[in-house]
Amino acid sequence: MTLDRSAGLAESARALSEGEVTSRALVERTLARIEATQGTLNAFRIVRAEAALAEADAADRELASGARRPLLGVPVAVKDDMDVAGEPTAFGCPGEYPPVAEDGEAVRRLRAAGAVIVGKTNTCELGQWPFTEGPAFGDTRNPWNEEHTPGGSSGGSAAAVAAGLVPAALGSDGAGSVRIPASWTHLIGIKPQRGRISTWPRGESFQGITVNGTLARTVADAALLLDAASGNHARDPHQPPALSASEAVGREPGRLRIALSLKPPFTAVPARLRPEVKARILELAGKLAALGHTVEEADPPYGQIGLTFVPRATVGLAEHVSEAPHPALLDRRTRDAARLGRLLGGAPLRVARRAEATLHRRIGAFFGTYDVMLAPTTAAPPPRIGAMLPLGGMATDRAMIAACPYAWPWNVLGWPGVNVPAGFVDGGLPVGAQLLGPANSETLLLSLAAQLEAELRWHELWPPQHLATDSPAA
Repeated sequence: MTLDRSAGLAESARALSEGEVTSRALVERTLARIEATQGTLNAFRIVRAEAALAEADAADRELASGARRPLLGVPVAVKDDMDVAGEPTAFGCPGEYPPVAEDGEAVRRLRAAGAVIVGKTNTCELGQWPFTEGPAFGDTRNPWNEEHTPGGSSGGSAAAVAAGLVPAALGSDGAGSVRIPASWTHLIGIKPQRGRISTWPRGESFQGITVNGTLARTVADAALLLDAASGNHARDPHQPPALSASEAVGREPGRLRIALSLKPPFTAVPARLRPEVKARILELAGKLAALGHTVEEADPPYGQIGLTFVPRATVGLAEHVSEAPHPALLDRRTRDAARLGRLLGGAPLRVARRAEATLHRRIGAFFGTYDVMLAPTTAAPPPRIGAMLPLGGMATDRAMIAACPYAWPWNVLGWPGVNVPAGFVDGGLPVGAQLLGPANSETLLLSLAAQLEAELRWHELWPPQHLATDSPAA
């Protein structure tokens, strides 16, 4: 049997388990796809060709012995902010970085599930921006339109999944960095509850606003990867109750009360929802109503939530910069933001961290009236390559907020959100919508996303720019 590019994570795992394909064949084809597209899409910072083939051979031996694990022999990718033993973790930065000695906890759990890590995907410098470009690795491009960015900061993971190079990938989300590239590449992007997927060896990443998440073409595949990667290191400060994301995909969500929130939270820079994006979100809201849900416009009481985000983000950035082996090579915007973080690391950070409990109570009360919130993931379609890279610090912030004002509050709250495809705008550019909920609501969000997917069949569409590199797999 031959598995084509449309075979996702679950289908690949099934075919391997039933002996229809070998892990070596899947990994060889994955490596061929990566090589064929690296000069155009540029999704990967590191390709582990030799190591991945050795891991595939070990998986085939294990499969032949009758052993079974959830992802045994399936090739996946991880973002280059995650530690993979024997590889550097440059996190989008220029210069030489030493190889790390141990896998991070999320990678360790993927390996325990049997996954083969084929490489580490590109991310912008320290994950700061909604584009994936930089002097360390060049431009990562959107498979739907290569003149545009796939978004960021998990842009390499999104590009790799959208183009069919790998069936699923891990990313991380500190201000929308899974959800934004998922929306701009027509993918499912899960930002789980804080602590659901460990960020160890950091107990908290960026003062708790950054979590690890999953990108895939289908809700079931994104949920399967979430289940495989979930779990905690013994010293993790956040350990939410266990859940089965995959089981949620097969459940009906019931009739829900859904708040449609189109108003961005307050920021110092004005942000306006582009009409063409608004039209797609309203169409999705109409589909939810047609499915029997009650949908009405309502905005959560965000208040001055932005004042709690900046100290945590910049202090977290300063922590990373202090560890960089080549700080002089970093972007001036990075160094300026780290300088601000060092100034905000005392009382302002403590106040920002304490404010989270108040926000939980106030916005949590909103979810006494509504089960789920539907909001745009971004205010605009993906920008052109190079549109933000050369800007100064303030101009970058303005452009970033104008394009992406919706995602970051859920990072302050630490609550889950799921990007779902919302359709396309002029130029064939994808846009997305967020399904957002209170603490530990992943199962409800995923069951609702799966219900939408069954109606809209978004996973059946492929980028026209996809470069066919398949060779038969046996």
